[in-house]
Amino acid sequence: MSEAASASVSATGLASEIRRRRTFAIISHPDAGKTTLTERILRAGGAIQLAGNVRAKGERRRTKSDWMGIERDRGISVVTSVMTFEYGGCVFNLLDTPGHEDFSEDTYRTLTAVDCAVMVIDAAKGIEDRTRKLFEICRLRDIPIVTFINKMDREAQDCFGLLDEIASTLALDTSPATWPIGRAGHFAGTYDMRTREIRGEAATLSQSDARMVALSEELELAEAALPLFDRESFDAGHLTPVFFGSAMKEIGVTDLLDALVAYGPEPRAQPSETREVKADEEQVTALIFKIQANMDPNHRDRMAFARICSGRLTRGMRLKHVRTGKQFALHTPQFFFARDRQLAEEAFAGDVVGLPNHGTLRIGDTLSESEELRFTGVPHFAPEILRRVRLDDAMKAKKLRQALVELAEEGVVQLFRPQDGLPPIVGVVGTLQLDVLQSRLQGEYGVAIGFESTPYTIARWVTGERTKIEAYSMANRSAMADDLDGDPVFLASSNFMMRRMVEMNPDLAFHDIKQIGLSN
Repeated sequence: MSEAASASVSATGLASEIRRRRTFAIISHPDAGKTTLTERILRAGGAIQLAGNVRAKGERRRTKSDWMGIERDRGISVVTSVMTFEYGGCVFNLLDTPGHEDFSEDTYRTLTAVDCAVMVIDAAKGIEDRTRKLFEICRLRDIPIVTFINKMDREAQDCFGLLDEIASTLALDTSPATWPIGRAGHFAGTYDMRTREIRGEAATLSQSDARMVALSEELELAEAALPLFDRESFDAGHLTPVFFGSAMKEIGVTDLLDALVAYGPEPRAQPSETREVKADEEQVTALIFKIQANMDPNHRDRMAFARICSGRLTRGMRLKHVRTGKQFALHTPQFFFARDRQLAEEAFAGDVVGLPNHGTLRIGDTLSESEELRFTGVPHFAPEILRRVRLDDAMKAKKLRQALVELAEEGVVQLFRPQDGLPPIVGVVGTLQLDVLQSRLQGEYGVAIGFESTPYTIARWVTGERTKIEAYSMANRSAMADDLDGDPVFLASSNFMMRRMVEMNPDLAFHDIKQIGLSN
């Protein structure tokens, strides 16, 4: 859009631009085909010419969304990738989340920034543990779910059984939008239950083909037994439209995209401490939900990813950084396509933009054009594994301190500084996070580290009157630490010790969840 045309965007124009935004995450259990589906969506949307294949070798394995070295080496997603592209008259902001449970915090934070989620299910395995947990997070946030049952070109469960499992396990009504024609090696395409059109090779099959005969029988049962799609129920998170297909064979992907254009949710109102912020408000507000350092190692850059919650953002405008009270200038806001980027002259509510900064912005921060408000719902969860960092080269102690702070601000790990002055402790959900930390410290900062066990197994944030916290900290100095924000954390050696501390200190509260950006 030209500068003159951009300046003339009216309230009607603002609402129109916002309505065509579709911001969604793709969630799944590992190995359900999430990254492959992401690549196929990008290709179907015209965003890339050749989709990568996470199961291929060499250069073909270098998918767009998995751009970090450790992701390419291991064939897994460890950070959320943001990709913005246009399709069907809509602007899509696709957030490809890590599937592995060790990186669940990154996924939870990402879900604060989306209006919809595509849930990918392996047709052979059905609902798996990680799928169930991610769905529960979506339910807590009332995020509508679109379901894609993948890998129909392989051995699969009965379709009615899969739909029943979704309904019974997730308490979610299922309304099939498409139906598979054939299974495994005989999978030939899909039947669109809304338009009654046949997609794929099945369009050439005769009505006497066994697959078409089976389709007729299954459709009769499906139409009699399963609910029709209801937009209101979908928007409320009570019903999911279900698409069958094969991401690997690119069957069903366009159907999924077209559905997101047709009834994917527009940008939703976002909760703040004081009120709900509606997307079509003229004043610009934004939530920082992700930090990524060193996306361009040559420039040691540091990118904050912001969900525009309301209004129209323009390059060069200044917003209030609510946590510090200072002004933050938007000199070079950027749209991202995984690691690639493009200058964003303007962005609207629902869009995700990258904001270069030097550590000013943190996860959970709010940017506002004028109003003093803070968005809520971005959590830190207590880590399940605590390890002390061992530095192999003492000459790099200063560099290690800086690197740990930067990576902790990014959310790679949680950082705790013991109040008794001993070396820092890092907290993680799973051991794979430790591998990522070790790899990135070596590769991006040139710092080699190891890990040592600690006597602690539990970390809890401590809140209460300041004088009582100070007295408690003095009495338990060897088990107290400060987190990245300087908030006090008690480190317990066992569940028994934790229960004892809670009982002995009724004036204090011990939390396993902390709202990022808000001081306890």
